[in-house]
Amino acid sequence: MKRQIIIFGIFSILIVFAQPAMADRQGFVRTVVIDPGHGGRDPGALGAQSKEKDIVLAIALKLGGYIESNFDDVKVIYTRTTDEFVELHRRAQIANENKADLFISIHCNSAANRRAFGAETFVMGLHRSQENLEVARKENAAILYEDNYLETYGGYDPNSPEANIIFSMYQNIYLNQSLTMASLLQDQFRDRAGRHDRGVKQAGFLILYNITMPGILVEAGFLSNPQEEKYLMSEMGQAHIASAIFRAFRDYKNYQDNLVAQQLENNGSIYAKSARHGSGVSISEDNTGLASKTKDGPIISFRVQFATTSQERAVDDPVFKDLQGVGFYFHEGLYKYTLGNESTVESAGQIQQKLHARGFNDAFIVAFKDNERIPLADAIKLIEQQAHNP
Repeated sequence: MKRQIIIFGIFSILIVFAQPAMADRQGFVRTVVIDPGHGGRDPGALGAQSKEKDIVLAIALKLGGYIESNFDDVKVIYTRTTDEFVELHRRAQIANENKADLFISIHCNSAANRRAFGAETFVMGLHRSQENLEVARKENAAILYEDNYLETYGGYDPNSPEANIIFSMYQNIYLNQSLTMASLLQDQFRDRAGRHDRGVKQAGFLILYNITMPGILVEAGFLSNPQEEKYLMSEMGQAHIASAIFRAFRDYKNYQDNLVAQQLENNGSIYAKSARHGSGVSISEDNTGLASKTKDGPIISFRVQFATTSQERAVDDPVFKDLQGVGFYFHEGLYKYTLGNESTVESAGQIQQKLHARGFNDAFIVAFKDNERIPLADAIKLIEQQAHNP
């Protein structure tokens, strides 16, 4: 009985926090909230010579400066600009009160394995591995520095196994936009900043549950790794991280603004043909209207990759049972299996969600130019160019 009361209390609090977005928000990216994790009496992860709270603040301020210098139409709001403690619920409240269009929470990681390294980006969702759960648990533990946290968060205790049940009760209506931003960022970390790409992941971060806009949580690197700690402490390393986040923000903003403009121009419909799904997961019956292209430009499409094998498997293999429209491509010595051939990240995201629901937890979006795989960020840039040169 006590367990049921606790769970009900947590769920009720999250429903209150996660109210629908304001009706007058059209979708343009005009306000971004940058959240340097931890602060004040909460140091966050500890390295041999550093504290997470100091490093993420430096990165956040650089990031905000880059955005303000390059976008006159974007308002930058910080959850903190000094070494102060800000409650987790207050950070989300700042974003919600300012009707933010994007929330970026910046953190550093740590692990018992001192060789762990690289950057990863999380979106709100079910933690599908023990490793992801542990990252979320550590970040959620920031509420333990708050007074009356059990009352504030409806009985939520990050160290309680029962608390994790709430993450299966909540649907994130901003998941697709969050995944787009997260994918763009990991592309930047890998291709431009030279960081080890640990991927886009989902986990139950309390702060991402409480915001009413697309949001990501960035783990910039591991302070438990001596080499990576030195990099993250350096001016150059912090500039690299901030620049990567800025470039991903730039690409996301341009894509999202163009998408909304097209929606308004076409009275809310941007698709030449809508995807129709059968009883299983399937792609559109007619893809001729789904690939984005100009008169003389390349065909850009988005697919959802859900499996990889070293030896080719037939698309009607029993392992693909109930998946309609399976395709594959050969890339980097491996056979990679996909669903969909979509013109937008959003429609590919719908297929991705269906695959997740069917147990393909690691399914992710990949982009193609004339049937050749390219980075997601490059595909979005090409679509932006096509929008300006129809």
